[in-house]
Order: sequence, then C-alpha cells, then structure tokens
Amino acid sequence: MSSCLLSVDWTDRVSEPELTSQLLTLARNVAVEAAAFVAERRTHGVSVAATKSSIVDVVTQVDRDCEELVRGHLLAARPHDAFLGEEGGDAEGGGSGVRWIVDPIDGTVNFLYGIPHYAVSIAAECDGTVVAGVVVNAATGVVHEASRDSGARRDGIPLEVRSPVSLAESLVLTGFNYQEHTRRVQAAAVANLLPQVRDIRRLGSCALDLCHVAEGSADAYVEEGVAEWDHAAGALIAREAGATTEVTVGRSGKQALICAPAATFQRFRSTVEECGFLASEWE
Repeated sequence: MSSCLLSVDWTDRVSEPELTSQLLTLARNVAVEAAAFVAERRTHGVSVAATKSSIVDVVTQVDRDCEELVRGHLLAARPHDAFLGEEGGDAEGGGSGVRWIVDPIDGTVNFLYGIPHYAVSIAAECDGTVVAGVVVNAATGVVHEASRDSGARRDGIPLEVRSPVSLAESLVLTGFNYQEHTRRVQAAAVANLLPQVRDIRRLGSCALDLCHVAEGSADAYVEEGVAEWDHAAGALIAREAGATTEVTVGRSGKQALICAPAATFQRFRSTVEECGFLASEWE
C-alpha cells in the first residue's frame, strides 16, 4: 500500500482514489480563496518587493502573502504533508508521503502590469507522482483542475486537447527566461520555429499556457527555464486532457518543458529540438 494512503485526520486509511479526491478538493478550495485574495490585492496597486535571478525577475509582497495564505490552509488541514513554494525555497515538513507544490502567482509580471493573465497554481504529489492539480486565473476566476486518471475540467466542464493539425497550422505557446544568455538562445530558437508554424504566442504564465493546450486553445508549448512549481499542476491538467509532457534540458542548460497532444508530440519535440530549444547530445 502506498505510504500516501492517509486521510486528512491522520487516523484512518483511505483508498488511493479517495485520497486523490480529498487532495483535489482541498487544492481547489484553497486555490480559489488564494486567487480571490490576489485579485483583491491587485485593486490596491502593486509594486516590486524584490528581484531574484535578474532585475526583470520580480517578486511582489502579494506573491509572498499569497504563499503564506496557501501554506497555512494546506498545512492546517494536513499538518504532516511537505510543502514546496516558489517564494519559500526548498520543500519543508513531511512524513505523510504527500507534498504540495505551489506557485502563489504564476505570471507575476502580468500581475504587476495589470495584464489579466496570472494564476494561483497548486499541485499535490503523492510518493513522487502528481495526483491532483488546480490552476485558477486570479484575474478571471476561471478554474482548471485535474486528478490522475480522472480527466481534466475547466469550471466543471471536461477538457480535451485540440484535434491533430499539421505543424504549419499549429499555434505554439512559449516563454522567455529572465537571464540574458538564455533569452538570446530562446530568441534564436523562436526565429527558427516561427516560419514553420501558424504563429507563436508568449502569454506570460507557464501554468495557464499548459491549461490552454489542455482546453484546445493552443496546439503546443515549449519553454526553457521553468521550475517545478510553474508546471506541476498545469502539466497534470494537460496530460489528463490528452497531452504528453516531457521535462528535459534546454539549449542553455536549464530545465525545459515540452507539451503537445499525444498524437503530435513526437513531431513537435523533434521540431523544437531541430530549432535549437533543447540541448543536443552532440554538443
């Protein structure tokens, strides 16, 4: 029996589907509350509290406050779980086999500028496998969610990736890292890919990009420089809607993520590798 099969009150064993359902419900409730908190705070104006990897890699006080809100609610409900948040550093706590992976605001630059495309992302991992994930667009209130082997939904409506199209008809989503060298590598790769596809969009939130692939409003996604909290929930949502995801190494050496419908994934992966998005074994 999995070491994760523990209920919220830490006393009774529950089945894996029951636990997954509990985790998804908790993630959804907390994410919706956190998104409302973020939206309310945005009405008061936002400023940069600090920078991280570069001057353009910003964090606001709302990022920090939202993460504390999420951490408090999750660990109050499940005090023996581990927690990994973007603003809080490495995972802490543990013992239950469950780990929460949280991005309090994925799309902080959008949040800073008032562009309505930023989200609270919460994923629950059980013994190293993500089993539940919720992404809530804090600007619109739209809820994407999924649990393992149970499908993905947007505001309760089942999701499915877009039907296969040719590469030339594909709308591709991407993002750019905050460090100058990686941006130069990404820009060159985008220049190689652009003539081969319908178009490329950079929307500013990895979690929401993955949800767009899940709901069929984009055909594929690739980005170097993503972190676990960026994609843990969104990647599960995409997979449960029929996509394939792969975490690999990008051309400049950072973690990269590829996502596309299962039927066209290998073709897309080969294309982005040829265009220079990914590290090559010959380099």
